[in-house]
Amino acid sequence: MGEVLGVCGRDPMTAVLWLDSKRGARMLLKHPALTIIGSLALAPAIAIGLVGAKVAGKVLYKRMELEPMNNIVLVHGAFVDGGHWESVYKILKRDGHSISVVQNPTITLEDDVTVTRRVLATQKGPAILVGHSYGGAVITEAGNDPKVTALVYIAAFVPDRGESVATLTKDSPPGAPESPMLPPQDGFLFLDKAKFAASYAADVDLDKAAFWADSQLPWGVECLNGAISEPAWRSKPSWYLVATEDRRIPPDAQRAMAKRAGSTVVEAKGSHAIYFSQPNAVAALIEQAVSKDNGSSVASRE
Repeated sequence: MGEVLGVCGRDPMTAVLWLDSKRGARMLLKHPALTIIGSLALAPAIAIGLVGAKVAGKVLYKRMELEPMNNIVLVHGAFVDGGHWESVYKILKRDGHSISVVQNPTITLEDDVTVTRRVLATQKGPAILVGHSYGGAVITEAGNDPKVTALVYIAAFVPDRGESVATLTKDSPPGAPESPMLPPQDGFLFLDKAKFAASYAADVDLDKAAFWADSQLPWGVECLNGAISEPAWRSKPSWYLVATEDRRIPPDAQRAMAKRAGSTVVEAKGSHAIYFSQPNAVAALIEQAVSKDNGSSVASRE
C-alpha cells in the first residue's frame, strides 16, 4: 500500500494518509459505518480534494486540505555564491519543490544567519535548510528558526555550541591535504588560485574550476571565527552527504560531525564541489529529507 505518513482530521471521521510509489497520496476514512470511495493526489503546494464515503446508503463528502512540506532553502559556502546550486535547483524545481537560494555576504556568521532568516521569513509554511561547507555553520544557527523542520548538510561543517569553523579545522588529522587558504587580507580570506581546482573542485571541468578560482567571493575572518550559540541539530532531524573525495573537509571529519549530530548519512564519490559534480546525489538526499519530514509534519497537522 505504501509508506504511512500520518493521521489528520478529528473523530469520528479520521483520515489516514499514505504515500504511494508514484508520489501521490490517498485517503482512508476510518469509521465503522464508512466505506472508501475516494482518493486524493498530493499537489506540489496545497492539495485540496473531496473524499466521499457511504453512510447508511447516503454519500457524504469531506473537504480535506493537506499542506506538505515543500519549501527548500539552499545556503552556499565560502568563496562561492548561490549560483553554484543551479544544477541542484533545477532538479528540485523540476520535481515540484519550492526553492529559495540564499545569497550570503560572507562577511560575518551573524550577518549570514540574519540573511538566511530573512529568506526563511518569506516561506509560506515550514522549510528545510540545506547548507554546503561553511553553509553548514550558517544553517546550524539559522535552523533554530521555527519555520525550519530539518537540516541537510552537504560536505559541510556541523559545529556544536561554542564551536566555529576555525575550532573544527584547528587540528588537521594526519595525512590531511595542505590547506590552500592564503593569509588574511584586510580581514578577508581567499584560496590560492593555483591550488583551487585540486582542493575544491577536482571533479569539475578545468575551465569551470579556473573561473571559480578567479571569481572567488571574499570570505570574512569573522565567518571563520563565528561561534554557534545553539546548534539546531540538537533539536531537529538532520541528513548528511559525505563527499568521499573531498580535499577541503576530510571525509573522516565529515563522518565524525555527522555521527555527533545523529544525522542520517549517505556517501557519494565527489569532491568538495559535489553539489556541482553530483547534483543528482545531492538532490536525492534533500528529497529524502523532504519525504521523511512530510511524515512528521502531516501527522502533527489537523
